[in-house]
Amino acid sequence: MQVSLAGTISETTGEKNPFTAKASLLRYWNRQINNNLPKPDFLLSKASPLSAIDSASLTKFADQKTLSTHFQSFCSSANLFCFSDLSQTLQKHDKDANFVSYSDKNFTSYGNSRLGGLDSFSNYSDGLNEPLDSFRRYSHSSSGHNDKFANYAPDGNVADGSFTTYGSSSVGGTSEFKSYDRAVNVPNLRFTSYNSDSSGRKQGFNSYSESTNAGNQAFVSYGKNGNGAPHEFTNYAKSSNVMGSSFTAYGEEGNGANNSFTSYGFDGNVPQNHFTSYGDGDNGGTDTFTSYRDQSNVGDDSFQSYGKNSNAEKVNFINYGKSFNQGTDSFKGYGKGSVNHEIGFKTYGFNSTFKDYSKKGISFGQYTSKSSSSSSSSSLSITSSSSSNGKVVNRWVEPGKFFHESMLKEGTIMPMPDIKDKMPKRSFLPRTITSKLPFSGKGVTELKQIFHANENSSMEKIIEDTVEECERKPSEGESKQCVGSVEDMIDFAVSVLGNNLVVRSTENVKGSKEDVMIGKVKGINGGEVTKSVSCHQSLFPYMVYYCHSVPKVRVYEADILDVKTKTKINKGVAICHLDTSVWSSSHGAFVALGSSPGHTEVCHWIFENDMTWAKADH
Repeated sequence: MQVSLAGTISETTGEKNPFTAKASLLRYWNRQINNNLPKPDFLLSKASPLSAIDSASLTKFADQKTLSTHFQSFCSSANLFCFSDLSQTLQKHDKDANFVSYSDKNFTSYGNSRLGGLDSFSNYSDGLNEPLDSFRRYSHSSSGHNDKFANYAPDGNVADGSFTTYGSSSVGGTSEFKSYDRAVNVPNLRFTSYNSDSSGRKQGFNSYSESTNAGNQAFVSYGKNGNGAPHEFTNYAKSSNVMGSSFTAYGEEGNGANNSFTSYGFDGNVPQNHFTSYGDGDNGGTDTFTSYRDQSNVGDDSFQSYGKNSNAEKVNFINYGKSFNQGTDSFKGYGKGSVNHEIGFKTYGFNSTFKDYSKKGISFGQYTSKSSSSSSSSSLSITSSSSSNGKVVNRWVEPGKFFHESMLKEGTIMPMPDIKDKMPKRSFLPRTITSKLPFSGKGVTELKQIFHANENSSMEKIIEDTVEECERKPSEGESKQCVGSVEDMIDFAVSVLGNNLVVRSTENVKGSKEDVMIGKVKGINGGEVTKSVSCHQSLFPYMVYYCHSVPKVRVYEADILDVKTKTKINKGVAICHLDTSVWSSSHGAFVALGSSPGHTEVCHWIFENDMTWAKADH
């Protein structure tokens, strides 16, 4: 009998039914991998749970291209990540409402024509894995009606929220978003025609999307044709990671708008904000950007046709774009066609480009010009008078996320990052099904139909982004493949490393976000420079891993000890990349370690449910 080890599964504990997807996988593993090492439970546990009958039925539906008509049963039986189809709920009310611990609701025409009153959303969708909420025509034509969203959808994963024609044609009242979607992973939030045609309705976004990761927010025709509506964004997207926000036709043709962005994108990592036709045709509006993108790492902002054709528009950029690593700001058609406008830039960050902008009514303060362009030039490029020394450490870079190889020695005390798997729980599909799904750029439309990905929804973006990344051209020296089944993963690893393989992952998540002590360290393959295949989860309805060969690495196993008791709490797997010459200069590793591409090795732990394949030790 084969001995089962911690974190592994033996042949005797495998599937007894020989016709299940997992049993088929075990047989395939034995044919492809030429050793008797225990099989990893962390990987096999993700095998499809489908019974033989369900697997055969779904394979038939996939072949007939009718999976979309079996959406709910497909998602539940195959353990997939899917958003439910929201039904029409909560359409009318005539009294104040306090929504506590609600989730996954569709508010349609809710609060229409309300006079006064207050609706409160507190701890709404708290800690859910995939919160899905829709607000359509909420508070339409109301008068003096107030809404408060406090601690809405905190600590969620893959949050999807849409506000369509929210508060349109309303008079007075306030909407307050406080600690909305805090600490959410991959949020997708959409405000379309929000507060359009309203008069004097105040909007406040405070600590909105703070500490979020890799999401997008879109404001389309927000406040269009509004009258005297103040909008305040305070600590918006603070400490977020790769957060994207787009403002299209924001405040278009408004009257007397007052918008303020304070500490927007503060202390973030690579925030990306796009303002297109913002304030176009606005009359007498005031916009203030204070400490915008301050202390962030890099970041990109573009202002296209901002304030175009406006009248008496006042815009102040104060301490804008003071990121500690060089970012990029682009102003095109800024203030063009406007009259009586006043636009001021004071203590503005570096590396900014102004093209085709109004030459009147614009003042620049505390700049260092990159070149002595003549006054007739259509562009002005700005650079910082002093460059970063490369040793500043941004608070965004989580302690311990990247480290030097010299840290991997017994007795070292170091911070352990949060290595917990934050992806939605789901399973692989059998290869009999994935082989019939159109996983390609050309097949995205069909994929969206299968998984009921509505236009501009989180699921649409998830599908598009993952397929695009999987079809990206490999980096220099990289071989890559996205796999939707364990069989495909095995095939790719074998093609790179041969048949005598072992796959490893960090044993558990103990020690995360704490200081730990390094115990005994073992170098894989004798600690020699080797090649491995690393596989990282991608966000998709079924389990998809991005696998790529990584040349010139060393792989280590290390006991993780409690600092106080010196007892073993975990067994970590770390990989050290010895050649970083083709990495981006803005990579978080260089921010954390104070170096640049090609000048240092970079090590990191293998996070929960990610893995690295290597040749088995002889």
